[in-house]
Amino acid sequence: MRTSFHPRLINDPFSDPGLFISFLYERRAILFDLGDLRNLAPRDLMKVSHVFVTHAHVDHFIGFDALLRVLLGREKDIHLFGPPEFSARVEGKLAGYTWNLVEEYGYRLSVKVTEVWPQELKTRTYLCEKRFARAEGEKKEPFSGTLLNEPSFRLEGELLDHRIPCLGFSLVENFSINIDKEALKTLELPVGPWLTHFKKSLYDHEDTSNPFLVTWEEGGRIVREKRFILGELAQRIARISPGQKIAYISDAVGSPENIAKVENLVRNADNLYIEAAFLDRDREIAHRKSHLTAKQAGTIARKAGVKRLTLFHFSPRYADMAGELEREAMEAFGTNQ
Repeated sequence: MRTSFHPRLINDPFSDPGLFISFLYERRAILFDLGDLRNLAPRDLMKVSHVFVTHAHVDHFIGFDALLRVLLGREKDIHLFGPPEFSARVEGKLAGYTWNLVEEYGYRLSVKVTEVWPQELKTRTYLCEKRFARAEGEKKEPFSGTLLNEPSFRLEGELLDHRIPCLGFSLVENFSINIDKEALKTLELPVGPWLTHFKKSLYDHEDTSNPFLVTWEEGGRIVREKRFILGELAQRIARISPGQKIAYISDAVGSPENIAKVENLVRNADNLYIEAAFLDRDREIAHRKSHLTAKQAGTIARKAGVKRLTLFHFSPRYADMAGELEREAMEAFGTNQ
């Protein structure tokens, strides 16, 4: 089964944290954390619609400048989520540059920043055409665990303790729509932007008796159309199955309170990406520096019923010991893979 979301770590486990998640059949992606982004091509960064930042330590936030540089001069709304006081961190970044020429840009770029507080979301907007001055007004809405809710998925967040507030994230797909490419060939239908609209119609639970247009495009122009009934087309080319869950945890002290929150957030995840900064023999150092050990990461994954575990954010003190960190976590997880 082909999944709708394709996650990949941006860097190796000893480098800056970050997870890039691309959307199948869509020119869209989301990011967890903004560390060093040099391993992402500009075409990848241009797909990003939402960025979820755990906290503003340099190794999690240095990539903001690289993302902004690629998006300047483009028609784009970029949404950033971070912990309390995150807007001030973004404003500091934006204030570090001179913006006297942006009025000449022909496209509108906006940066929307949402701070995640224990019971509230606070969103501020910064417009490129206004030299990234903060727009008047601040949107406030209650927060009960969900940061973003779309027809095909929701993004859940939890505030954790890293001696400062630090966010953990979980992407939960409502259900998965997989396109049968052999069926497309049989019907002589193209792979193209129409598939995004087709999947959205199903996610939005549109009336299956509605007509649906399949389009052929060349150079951004529609050159041919063919009409179907939505439900009949779905039966022929779509395979619908339960959705997947992708969780991301970085920088959290291994306290009982934190571990309970993490286990609840990542429960039954298909893929858990979690830091394993220290070996268990150095757990006192890990606690002092507010990080998880490899054993804690594996134990969390086992107790939460996670299916697949991927480790990252290793301390440089283990530069030649990555295998030992992996073994310790996988033993706690219950596998020797």
